[in-house]
Amino acid sequence: MDLYSFPPIAAVLQAAYGALMGLADLLAPLAGPSAAALAVVVVTLLVRAALIPTGIAQAKADRLRSRLAPKLRALQERHRKNPERLQRETMKLYADEKASPFAGCLPVLIQAPIVGVIYSVFLHASIAGHANALLTEELAGVPLGTSVAGSVVHGALDPATAVVFGAIVAVLVIVAEITRRVCRPKTTDAPAPGMPDLRWLGVLQFATAVVALFVPLAAALYLVVTVTWTLVQRIVLRRRFPLHGG
Repeated sequence: MDLYSFPPIAAVLQAAYGALMGLADLLAPLAGPSAAALAVVVVTLLVRAALIPTGIAQAKADRLRSRLAPKLRALQERHRKNPERLQRETMKLYADEKASPFAGCLPVLIQAPIVGVIYSVFLHASIAGHANALLTEELAGVPLGTSVAGSVVHGALDPATAVVFGAIVAVLVIVAEITRRVCRPKTTDAPAPGMPDLRWLGVLQFATAVVALFVPLAAALYLVVTVTWTLVQRIVLRRRFPLHGG
């Protein structure tokens, strides 16, 4: 059974699809044939804006873990041969600091289904049993349902598709490089206990540029807006909630 045909999920997808197509109709006088593409960009911006509180919560959680990192590292050195004692002392440290080792996990869990629904609308040829008309709309003459990989497989890669996706990939690569530089640690040391390894973040961002070649143009637009927003948000929040020793 197709998970997306399950009535509750299909209803959610249909609502998201209807809202997006309705927005495209409103933008038609302004954007003409590219109204649906502009609607994808606007919806992505609205979704990211709505998720700002989760980004703030994540930044606060990172700052907390950064502040506790020296104490956690000391515990690891002291009890590295006694895992059970290490676990007890670690939980006691969090309790004494009135903090949770799972801080920041809830925001990620909250945003996952929201992003998943929007992204699904861009990926599926049918929504709630009917054709996804969004994917037949165009940007610069390229249907939003077109992918580079699919075009190559079917021998249908034309100059317009190459130029549009080339521009998207270029932006993704530029954002990835800026992300790599911004998030590059000041030392080559391993990340502090409980902190994400940001040394790999830029590399993962470059992988997004590759993914963009395999997804429909609508999803590629979503990706380029999302990674750009994420970079700007990370810079702003890092200044507002600097890490310990940052």
